[in-house]
Amino acid sequence: MAEPTPRRNEPRLRPAPLLFEPAEAAGDPEHFFDLESIDDPHALLDRATELTQAFRAAADRALEFQAVAAAQLADPRRFDRLTTAEIAERAEWTEDYAKKMVEFGRDLLSGAEGGGHGHGVSDTL
Repeated sequence: MAEPTPRRNEPRLRPAPLLFEPAEAAGDPEHFFDLESIDDPHALLDRATELTQAFRAAADRALEFQAVAAAQLADPRRFDRLTTAEIAERAEWTEDYAKKMVEFGRDLLSGAEGGGHGHGVSDTL
């Protein structure tokens, strides 16, 4: 798994929305967001690029929420806090990566609590 790369001073991109596909389309391995039906290579490149950006943005956002959750679970003020080893096991990470994610999550939380950099993540998820 790649390590978190916080981008504090970069504006968050607003990618094309990801729409859920009907169950019958999702079951077809050749079907992917209707890209296979686009014949024009210009249109195909544009739509595939939109989807790539949307997936990247979604992955970045999910990673931030993972980090916040890890930080919350490791919070020493919690009576049910988890060790970084337990967090790593639960998330299928290495313990070193879990430590980095906890720290990243703490950074996100402190930025959100202190009027930070617009992460939009709060400790009251």
